[in-house]
Amino acid sequence: MNLTSAPIFLFLAPLQLLLAGAALESFMGTVTKALKKRDGKVTLVGFGTFRKVYRKTRKGRNPQTGKQIKIKGRNVVKFKAGKTLQAKI
Repeated sequence: MNLTSAPIFLFLAPLQLLLAGAALESFMGTVTKALKKRDGKVTLVGFGTFRKVYRKTRKGRNPQTGKQIKIKGRNVVKFKAGKTLQAKI
C-alpha cells in the first residue's frame, strides 16, 4: 500500500486547526490579563510590545449633524513593532 503525505495532512488538518485555535485563545487570554494590570505592558522579544495607554477626554464632532460632542477618556492598546520584525518587513 502506497501512502502519500496528502491523506495524512487531510487527516491531521482538523486536529492542527483545533490546536492552533486553543493556542490563540490561550495567548489572547494571557495578553488581555496582563494588559488589565496597572502597568499594562506585554513584550514579545523580537516581535514587539503591546502597552495600555490612557486616552484623555476630548471634543469630537458628529459627522451627520455637525454638532460638537464630548468623547470620554478610555484605555486603548498600542503596539510597537520590535527591531527583528521591522527588519523583516
